[in-house]
Amino acid sequence: MRKIRIFDTTLRDGEQSPGVSLNPQEKLEIAKQLAQLNVDVIEAGFPIASPGDAEGVKLIAQQIKGPAICALARCKEKDIEVAGEALKHAERPLIHVFLATSDIHLQHKLHLTREEALEEAVRAVKKARNYTDEVEFSAEDATRSDWEYLSQIYAAVIKAGATVLNIPDTVGYTIPEEMKELIIYLLEHTPGMDKVEISVHCHNDLGLATANSLAAISAGATQIECTINGIGERAGNAALEEIAMALHVRKDRFQARTSLNLQEIYRTSRLVSRLTGMLVQPNKAIVGQNAFAHEAGIHQDGVLKDKLTYEIMDAQLIGREERVLVLGKHSGRHAFAKKLEELGYQLSEEELNQAFQRFKQLADQKKEITEADLKAIVSDEVSRSEDIYRLDFVHVCSGNNILPTATVRLIREGGEILEGVSTGVGPVDAAYKAISKMLDISPNLVNYTLQSITGGTEALGEVIVRIIGEDQEYVGRGSNQDVVVASVLAYLAAINRMAQKKKKINPQKDYKEN
Repeated sequence: MRKIRIFDTTLRDGEQSPGVSLNPQEKLEIAKQLAQLNVDVIEAGFPIASPGDAEGVKLIAQQIKGPAICALARCKEKDIEVAGEALKHAERPLIHVFLATSDIHLQHKLHLTREEALEEAVRAVKKARNYTDEVEFSAEDATRSDWEYLSQIYAAVIKAGATVLNIPDTVGYTIPEEMKELIIYLLEHTPGMDKVEISVHCHNDLGLATANSLAAISAGATQIECTINGIGERAGNAALEEIAMALHVRKDRFQARTSLNLQEIYRTSRLVSRLTGMLVQPNKAIVGQNAFAHEAGIHQDGVLKDKLTYEIMDAQLIGREERVLVLGKHSGRHAFAKKLEELGYQLSEEELNQAFQRFKQLADQKKEITEADLKAIVSDEVSRSEDIYRLDFVHVCSGNNILPTATVRLIREGGEILEGVSTGVGPVDAAYKAISKMLDISPNLVNYTLQSITGGTEALGEVIVRIIGEDQEYVGRGSNQDVVVASVLAYLAAINRMAQKKKKINPQKDYKEN
């Protein structure tokens, strides 16, 4: 069976999703999980884009072993130099240079002739080879480029030292049959193309990113560029989990495999969703809440008799084991810690203590503790380990004939008690205004989402908010059985991220919002 390389670009193209901004530590956390997932390449960022991006790439290059660590660069000397520097300590560095090749881009964006673009591409690949043995060249907007010219530029960069050729469907324009024909044409007309990795990078503007990627594999592609949950520019990218499971379930058809640790798929999906603040739609293939749910009586009957009647894959295969835990309100700390170990979590002593307290509180209120509950608890506590503000209590008074009022008490780093009271159009609005008033801030709430982590009236509610403060966006997440409390925790998490950034910029200052 052919080996298909998985090139994960969650940290680069995925982070370009509108509203997503990851700091270097968050990027590193996702990169560690991608290494656990066993992807072949991690595209860690676009170093020239910002100092933060360069820092994130450098951090990942220093600490992540196993996958190749990739940095993106335009076909410009400075881009390549900055990328090379960021990758200096990588175990397997890879520089990814790109240049548009469609006449639309050449004429209207780059103002280059085809000949000038070809010369720039060759120069860039040669320069990148000074930093690393692995260089990928992408012909941006390849699927709208002239095929003959595309073949010429690929032949030239192969000769210059490119080891991977990427064929991007940058604007999600192509269809599966056309993608297949293009790759076959390039294999037949491009000298040396059979000796390099052939990659595709498909966008989902027409909902065809996964289909186009699979068509490319059928035609001879050896690498797929994709993201966790399919996030990315505009409608996103081909979803890693869909590619992986399509190849696994239909290996009879594709005769191809990946080296992914499939058991890590669901955990990776949840982590990316939490840190980016992008909820996974319930009907999303593989990782959506409803992906293994059955509502129709006929389906339920069939699944109870034999799962194969309506399930083409096992949820446990991707780490979606939703069994009820044996743990309950009488469980001890040791059993709790052991369970977290089994789930792959490594917590500090303080994080473990906080998570155990949350678990005990939930166990007193909820009859059945699921692994999803436990994962939510751990995610909350780990993300709050460096909080400047912690919630002491929130009290709300609300109803259809009274003015909603909220009282919130926070404990600031160092033990200072802060209290605020406010009214609003509802209990959540009142609580948010109380916090903003006491901290003397006025962030703009741009997005608020609420979903249930598990089923039932006792379920944990998960809230994700996005706020804009000082021209930057911050994401916060909170979970609680009380959706008002969950909402406050999420809002506070976003504010803490904003406060942490200020503190990092000026660590000597006794930080206060005002």
